[in-house]
Amino acid sequence: MTKVIYPGTFDPITNGHTDLIERASRMFGEIVVGVAYNPKKQPLLDLDERCELVRQATAHIPNVSVTGFSNLLSHFVREQGASIILRGLRAVSDFEYEFQLADMNRRLAPGMESVFLTPANHLSYISSTLIREIASLGGDISEFVDPAVARALEKKFQDT
Repeated sequence: MTKVIYPGTFDPITNGHTDLIERASRMFGEIVVGVAYNPKKQPLLDLDERCELVRQATAHIPNVSVTGFSNLLSHFVREQGASIILRGLRAVSDFEYEFQLADMNRRLAPGMESVFLTPANHLSYISSTLIREIASLGGDISEFVDPAVARALEKKFQDT
């Protein structure tokens, strides 16, 4: 059974992320969604909140698990007993950065491979950054995220 790691900050998880996870779940035996701690990105949601929202958004996919991590991705992938990293490419602009990451990860952990998927066309414009911005201004994000995510962001912005 092939295990793949889908890493990201998921601040928050969007329907674009979920689409990739659903599609990957049909191609790989096990998907581990690795939710990165990464304080440099100054996430809106803390690691536990992000992990819980990913769990809720992917609860319908039986071969998915969710784990937070704060170490180097290549180390996390090895700790999980995997050798494949799944990454999404929304636009050509993502490619250069993702290509650089894939090369670095292969250098740090020979034998580790990166697999890239593109989201469905109707989801390719969605990003966590846009979702946070729309939610912060009181906009309706319900068509772009799981209902649990929409509720969490609404509550987060009501409390601030």
